[in-house]
Amino acid sequence: MRRFIDLAELSRVQVLALLALAARLEQRPEPQALAGKILGLLFMNPSLRTLASCQAAMARLGGSSFVITPGAGTWQLETREGAVMDGSVAEHIREGLPVLASYCDALGIRSFADGKDLAADLGEHKFNAMARLIDKPLINLESAANHPCQALADWKTLDDLGIPQRGKLVLCWAYHPRPLPLAVPAATLHMAAMRGMNVTILRPEGFALPAAILEKARRAAADAATGVGGAGGVRDAGGAGAGAIHETSDVREAMSGAHVVYVKEWAGTARYGDEAADAAARRAARHWCLNEDWFAAAPPACRLMHCLPVRRNVAIADALLDGPRSVVLRQAYNRLPAQMAVLHDLLSPAETATR
Repeated sequence: MRRFIDLAELSRVQVLALLALAARLEQRPEPQALAGKILGLLFMNPSLRTLASCQAAMARLGGSSFVITPGAGTWQLETREGAVMDGSVAEHIREGLPVLASYCDALGIRSFADGKDLAADLGEHKFNAMARLIDKPLINLESAANHPCQALADWKTLDDLGIPQRGKLVLCWAYHPRPLPLAVPAATLHMAAMRGMNVTILRPEGFALPAAILEKARRAAADAATGVGGAGGVRDAGGAGAGAIHETSDVREAMSGAHVVYVKEWAGTARYGDEAADAAARRAARHWCLNEDWFAAAPPACRLMHCLPVRRNVAIADALLDGPRSVVLRQAYNRLPAQMAVLHDLLSPAETATR
């Protein structure tokens, strides 16, 4: 593996090998595996778990890392092509990124969506422009419409919990006072489809995921269904074909038979880039704050996931986050072994299972 940009760029066999490597490194770390290797981390946007897990993973494998946060002790970076740089931004990515890459053995980049042009964000224009400047192993630490590191850790969490491969995952929208990016919901949907799960997207009117994200996930679901049970898919006990993707605003319908509910906030795509219209639509859905009542139709063992950070009593109620359904801390912990696996595969001189 030369780059870890998108789970869709890997085969299912490669992803399973990464998960096996993560499980092995979790139990038997290799403290000298990456001795002498350096990981560069460019964070154009804030982070807690992604930043900390990358640095901790590199340290546990014997390597080191440096972090660049443009504008906080370093020059601001211009990303626009053809920009006339007569303002406050002092350096362009066309010089800055090759320089950073020359100092390290691999580079990780976090660069969120601009949230103004849906087509540009779905097309990953900004991240791809940066990726083209890098000739070293590259890790996507969250781009406009993808977060593969989170998705890999979430897959491991589902495996750790014994969630059936063809179980039901509900991807549930929740309220947030700001329009948040599509990266995590898109990555979660694709991960679950690639795993072979039946996915119900539970969201209010006006917050449907873009057609391109749904179509990409449906292709992954079709591949998974073919792999586990032929082109027609494998039918679970509830009669749904493996890898089915369904959208609804009906809470009872969505929660019925769910093995796991993955809560995430995202911007309305019908009003993408229109701050006033989006804010009005979200205000009308402020009651989409999950509590135990939302799980009335769910099995007792149904689990709650969220990538964090989460706004308590805005997106999810205290009692639910602190209750027995919640696995958000286990989910966050798994960012570390998942990151170790990615770095080991990218940088270890030894042959690994994903090659």
